[in-house]
Amino acid sequence: MELAVIGKSEFVTGFRLAGVRKVYETADIAATESVVKSVLEDKSVGILVMHNDDIGNLPEMLRKNLNESVQPTVVALGGSGSGSNLRDKIKQAVGVDLWK
Repeated sequence: MELAVIGKSEFVTGFRLAGVRKVYETADIAATESVVKSVLEDKSVGILVMHNDDIGNLPEMLRKNLNESVQPTVVALGGSGSGSNLRDKIKQAVGVDLWK
């Protein structure tokens, strides 16, 4: 299983320098949407890393597919909504809201 990273240049550069081979640099939402669809179909990808803001800009149906995806597992990093997203992910995995 491989790690894939999708995002803008400033987001993916560190992953590229760390040796991640499947790095997809996108400039706009249309390119991001296209690359996400192709990575979701790639059976060799086990983990998909994206910026939380980029995920938020995707069409609703594609966001739903990412949130429910088991393989690849989608990891959202950074962005303005990352705290609540982490809370939702933990709630979905554990079955209870640990912040209450």
